Amino acid sequence: MPPTSPIVPRYVAEPPQGPTPHGRFADRLRAEFLAAVQTLEEVDEPGVLSFFPDRSWHGYTYVPVTAAAPNGLEIYGYVMYSVPLGGAEPTDFAAYADFTDETADRNPDWQLDLCDEVIGGWRGTDGIVASMTLIWGRAIASGGVVATAELGELTVDECALSGDRFTLLAPDDLDGRLLEVRLYSRAGEELARESLYTDE
Repeated sequence: MPPTSPIVPRYVAEPPQGPTPHGRFADRLRAEFLAAVQTLEEVDEPGVLSFFPDRSWHGYTYVPVTAAAPNGLEIYGYVMYSVPLGGAEPTDFAAYADFTDETADRNPDWQLDLCDEVIGGWRGTDGIVASMTLIWGRAIASGGVVATAELGELTVDECALSGDRFTLLAPDDLDGRLLEVRLYSRAGEELARESLYTDE
């Protein structure tokens, strides 16, 4: 295979390593996330938290979270932590939270319900840079088994669905190419696609 130009970081994150958080670990993640939510003056106390598959990159594991708020908003974000080598207990917990009024309930035409947040950067050759972006979402279209992140026509990450949920970590805005999320069936049929960018 000939060299690729420009170089594109692909499949940089570890695949999900554990089941949906439960028990005491879920309680710890919930406490960290709710502490971040309390800094948001515009939202009320959230309802049940929904956890998404974990992804690890650059020494940290990210567990995305969403929750509905009583005032019709959706709260979204993630909890991050480091896992020392050798199976020690996670450390260095931190959380990020924000909110939106753009929800699936208000957009019945959506096939994918996505959240995203830039968590780092990547520098390539000749001044090319990319925004390393955590994307988590829910498949509204039925029949999907895997979600992919596409940079142009190049697949840069994928995640098997856990129920209807998935998490991706991929480079965005690299050399003018912007991320798109696609949903595929077990037979490889494309069921849905959604850009991270709203059409003007």
